[in-house]
Amino acid sequence: MTARSAKAASPRPARRPSTGRPPRGGRVLGGPRRLYVQAKRAWDRPLTAYYLVLGGSLLLIVLGLVMVYSASQIKALQYGLAPSYFFRKQLLAAVLGGGLMLVAARMPVRLHRMLAYPLLAGSVFLMCLVQVPGIGVAVNGNQNWLNLGGAFQMQPSEFGKLALVLWGADLLARKHDKKLLAQWKHLLVPLIPVAFLLLGLIMLGGDMGTAVILTAVLFGLLWLAGAPTRLFVGVLSVAGVVAALLIKTSANRMSRLACIGATDPGPSDQCWQAVHGIYALASGGFFGSGLGASMEKWGELPEPHTDFIFAIAGEELGLAGTLSVLALFAALGYAGIRVAGRTEDSFVRYAAGGVTTWIMVQAMINIGAVLGLLPIAGVPLPLFSFGGSALLPTMFAVGLLIAFARDEPAARAALAMRQPVFGRKPAGVRWKSMRRRVKKRPSGER
Repeated sequence: MTARSAKAASPRPARRPSTGRPPRGGRVLGGPRRLYVQAKRAWDRPLTAYYLVLGGSLLLIVLGLVMVYSASQIKALQYGLAPSYFFRKQLLAAVLGGGLMLVAARMPVRLHRMLAYPLLAGSVFLMCLVQVPGIGVAVNGNQNWLNLGGAFQMQPSEFGKLALVLWGADLLARKHDKKLLAQWKHLLVPLIPVAFLLLGLIMLGGDMGTAVILTAVLFGLLWLAGAPTRLFVGVLSVAGVVAALLIKTSANRMSRLACIGATDPGPSDQCWQAVHGIYALASGGFFGSGLGASMEKWGELPEPHTDFIFAIAGEELGLAGTLSVLALFAALGYAGIRVAGRTEDSFVRYAAGGVTTWIMVQAMINIGAVLGLLPIAGVPLPLFSFGGSALLPTMFAVGLLIAFARDEPAARAALAMRQPVFGRKPAGVRWKSMRRRVKKRPSGER
């Protein structure tokens, strides 16, 4: 018998019955479980916050440009202007803001801190000029604009938000490094007096919506600095009393408060804007009437391209569009909180927390007013509504978040690993994740 026949005649080992258990040495993950683990691993990567801030803000800006063009055409024609008039102005502001965002993203932290005091002084000076007769301009009853010549105007209070964030973060960081924040006088002075100065200049112009946002930024900085709870209770009580007096003494503010949850414009149409915002959202359905097909922008809804652009987005893009906008803001807020929570630099923590508070609170006030849950405050939707004065400082603030996200040690290491060598990756190296690099094994190696 030959060797081949002997080999063929030898009995094959019997196969072991399958028990359905995974092989020893590891676990085989099922489909949903495996996707969950992979998603969690990707979410925990060092550059996640960087991509969320960059991608979320750019998507909001681009979608905002589209909606400004769609929502402002009829308003421009009513003023005797070209249909693309407001879009061109917003596009110019977005280009300038993109340059500011790039500069802020590339600036080191020490330059951001050096910018704090000049920016605060310049903002206070411009906010004082607003109250000078012949220089300041009143819009919709609020004296908070400066005329720059021609069709260009500026709202200095928008830059005051950025100034308070940078200056307050630098002040608290220096006191934190000297271990002085445990003392009340160092925690409150001079942060509270300077914030009250800004609030007073804003309220002289009657802009209570911006004052509320600035107050929220102040509370955010104090909370990050470790202020005790009783301080917040006391300050909120005083702020509530002051806000009640300001609302009670203003018929315009009282009418706005009375329009919360309104479903009828009322006998004198005092709730016209709030009700037609609800009409726009209700007529959008799940997927909207189509881009450019809004009916409310044809003179029915006031300010369709500024304060109530979210309502036009709901009418034209439907529930899917509005949820997408909310998801982008949620991603931006999560990334800001993550940057503030993972850093060891006290200035970065305070500045990132202040910027995140600013953008999230302003978005909630605007969207809450459109939904009829809050009074109409007259504040734009960040990165989305028309208005260069609001867009420029907000894009610079987003650049701050990008710079802080890139400055994390793990993120710096991940970016350094992704840098090409003479225009390409090093030979024999493949990037398996953002945390490490793995050498390719030669073919045949086990």
